[in-house]
Amino acid sequence: MPIPTIEARGLCKSFGPVRANHDISFSVQAGELLCLFGENGAGKSTLSACLTGLFPPDKGDIIYKGAPLKMSSAADAIRAGIGLVHQHFVLVPDFTVLENIVIGSEKRLVVNYGEAEAKLRQICETYGIDIDPNALVRDLSVGEQQWAELLKALYFDADLLILDEPTATLDIENSKKLFRIIEKLKADGAALILISHFLDEVMQSDRVAVLRQGEVAGIRSTSETSPEELTRMMVGRDLEPKVRQASPVGPARLMLENVTVGQKGQKPELSNISLTIHQGEIFGIAGVAGNGQNPLMEVIAGVRVPASGRITLDGAEISGLNARVIKDMGLGHIPDDRFVEGLVPELSIEENLILGDHRGFYARGGLLDFPKMRMSAERMIREYQISAPSAETPAGNLSGGNAQRVILAREKRLATRVLLANQPTRGLDVGVIEYIHTKLLEKRAEGVAVLIASSELEDLMNLCDRIGVLFQGRLMGIVEAGKTNLEEIGLLMAGQAMEEAA
Repeated sequence: MPIPTIEARGLCKSFGPVRANHDISFSVQAGELLCLFGENGAGKSTLSACLTGLFPPDKGDIIYKGAPLKMSSAADAIRAGIGLVHQHFVLVPDFTVLENIVIGSEKRLVVNYGEAEAKLRQICETYGIDIDPNALVRDLSVGEQQWAELLKALYFDADLLILDEPTATLDIENSKKLFRIIEKLKADGAALILISHFLDEVMQSDRVAVLRQGEVAGIRSTSETSPEELTRMMVGRDLEPKVRQASPVGPARLMLENVTVGQKGQKPELSNISLTIHQGEIFGIAGVAGNGQNPLMEVIAGVRVPASGRITLDGAEISGLNARVIKDMGLGHIPDDRFVEGLVPELSIEENLILGDHRGFYARGGLLDFPKMRMSAERMIREYQISAPSAETPAGNLSGGNAQRVILAREKRLATRVLLANQPTRGLDVGVIEYIHTKLLEKRAEGVAVLIASSELEDLMNLCDRIGVLFQGRLMGIVEAGKTNLEEIGLLMAGQAMEEAA
């Protein structure tokens, strides 16, 4: 057998009482793609951090190209030829793409930017990546920033490339493009580790190492397993998908009439949007990322002010009201970026759980009633199965799935009339997705109007009563979920009007 590019032997890593990795062992050969598959919080990102010098393992060995490898920093991993494409971008917004890439990857004290740019442009041409090396990162779309992260690893010719949820911010076409790049890297002899929760991506790997509660539940060749077996290994049980059940809907609860969002003199982010969502209805918003989903959610929640048009909640106009007033009227809002907009990472779980509702936890004298806060937080931690050492744990220490559970617990409690959920399952594993679907269906059963924006079309088809499709800020059409198909929605997403798609 050839010597593996990398081999982990009995790796262990804990953070205080929390055991993130325990006795992890696996190997990856040159020209092979190994997928790490597991629930959010199963230890995947911690393991990748140990393999790239970000965390020192407490116990165990990393064997790289046949020799033990000790790393004290990410720079050691880079010098060894190990690259990591981060799930949460590690980019300097005010630097160019080129400047971000040469940071830490150039071995010389003085960088020859002409040579560096020529090399970067050659890499872009080789792999078909369309990005301007001299563009400022702050001016890039989220998808373009993902390509910049990948280029950082490709620039220094990594022999081992670890991709942590690389398609979470990419649309369907760019996700396919990424896997074409992966195939080329394999053909060139690179070893790759993919962390993904998308089963269709998992099944494109050569082998899958399933992690559960920080341990390896098993390693399977994809040619000898199935998505169902991998899911059972991941969660330890069979999943029962929650699907839309037809039920009568009530009167109009949320109405938008000719709503436009944008600055005067510029192309509107939303243009003349009219839609009605009823009591006890789940309404989905489909569309490629960046086509108006965020402005739509924000203008309803009061984060943005409409340039024109009218928004009503149970008949009362809320256009232009601030977010505080609208939230008090019974609106919950799950934003698309859980760590930037949904949580204050430095605050504890219990503090984050009362955001937007802190006045309900005042004691005499206007001070917070901390025992009441703690009791409420511990109850919600149990009810929403939030995995954390205590209610005092900083929210920034949580995995993506547990962070989303905190936001869901808070906003579901506040949503007595309307619940907005923007990309509620992005970057989450199938177990957490199943749980979130259950909670959204509960709000529907309570008579709440639920508005979901998601890039996961199958989620929308399963959950929603009706689906509206956005393209460049315009509502291309509204379809009934039970009377349409993915092809029709795809045509609307591409900009074809209803009469053209029919």
